[in-house]
Amino acid sequence: MSDSLSALHRRLIQLTKSILESLNETNYKPLESGGGATTKSIVYSLLDTATKTTSEEIRNVFRDSTLVLALLISSRTSTHDSLSWIPERVSVAAESAFRAFADEYVAVCKEDLVVVLLPETVPNLKEKIKESSIDKENESDEFSAASARTPVVHAILAAYQFRWFVTQFESPRLGELCNLVIPCALTALDHWSPEVKGQGMLAFTHIAKNVNPAEIGWYGDVILDACCQNIASADEIWELVVEMSVLLVTCTQRSNCRSSWFERILNEMLSHLERQPRNKDRRIAWLKFIEPLFNAVGLVLLAHFRRIFPLFFQWMHADDDETVLLVLKRLQVVIKLTWIRNTPYIGRLVDELTKLYKEAALRRGREEIRANILQILVLLQQCKGMQFEAAWDKYKDDPNLSCLGPSLSGRIVVLV
Repeated sequence: MSDSLSALHRRLIQLTKSILESLNETNYKPLESGGGATTKSIVYSLLDTATKTTSEEIRNVFRDSTLVLALLISSRTSTHDSLSWIPERVSVAAESAFRAFADEYVAVCKEDLVVVLLPETVPNLKEKIKESSIDKENESDEFSAASARTPVVHAILAAYQFRWFVTQFESPRLGELCNLVIPCALTALDHWSPEVKGQGMLAFTHIAKNVNPAEIGWYGDVILDACCQNIASADEIWELVVEMSVLLVTCTQRSNCRSSWFERILNEMLSHLERQPRNKDRRIAWLKFIEPLFNAVGLVLLAHFRRIFPLFFQWMHADDDETVLLVLKRLQVVIKLTWIRNTPYIGRLVDELTKLYKEAALRRGREEIRANILQILVLLQQCKGMQFEAAWDKYKDDPNLSCLGPSLSGRIVVLV
């Protein structure tokens, strides 16, 4: 086996040589501060492979080289200063090198390289993330103090490496690894850096898509509490926290539409949207990802109408077509799930839809917006019958709405 490991070691040096040369030629002005920690210095320290001779040293080289390649591969999806300097050609070469080495490792050792490395690597990455975290038991422990102990760049790079490792597994294998990866993902969510949090969120999103509630086990409540704590995240990771939270709460609570977790998460999101209703990025992210939660709670949505509809009414007249179309599509979902029973919003909804129909004449997405409005009006007519007709009566002779008349005439069907 030692001869085989030595051969693999030589092959790894061959595969990474050109990558090191490219990195050496790449201009890099580190913006990170503290203790001389830079991405480049960390990469070089991990790729110090030539002098290793024992089997244990060579196995450590395989681990460290994989961590470096994971970083270089991940740089393609990062805009952070610690990774954005890495050229795309280097990232592509790193992915090619890893795939080639992983295949050769399987052929020689009859084991998956990432599976072998995971039990040792994930706990170490968890500790690296934790080193620059804030000690919540120490009220005087602030961001600067945390970074003084260990430069935050270490936590950022560890978070990227961790997310890469997690995304190498899918169902059903990932479910078997939950007890190993979830603690590290929670540590990332608990960090003060948005960049670290974001990678933890991406890891949890992948987990939610590839495991079942039984595999998450007793971590469920802890994870959902972490989701609630992070809904107040910075703008740059709001989309990530919304997608993660919706996926995790629907994954773990799907069988109980009245779960308090649905209410907590939805109320937290609505609170932040109400404080920043004009924040385009936040509303679009929420509208884009919230549908699975709506579907999971069904009729329970009625309890949230007093907060949802005022936002919908405001966003229906937003400047951008993307927001308007997303609102109209989510409205259709809400109507189909609830028939908007026992609510005072029918008349107001018809008013806002007809107003938007007229406004759409000046929009680029005019045809799609108007098609969605018609679908909603037909749904309202079908589920509310005479109540809809009473609200529509004042508009039926409006010449600007004449195109709607034929589609709505003679369609009264009360659903029971």
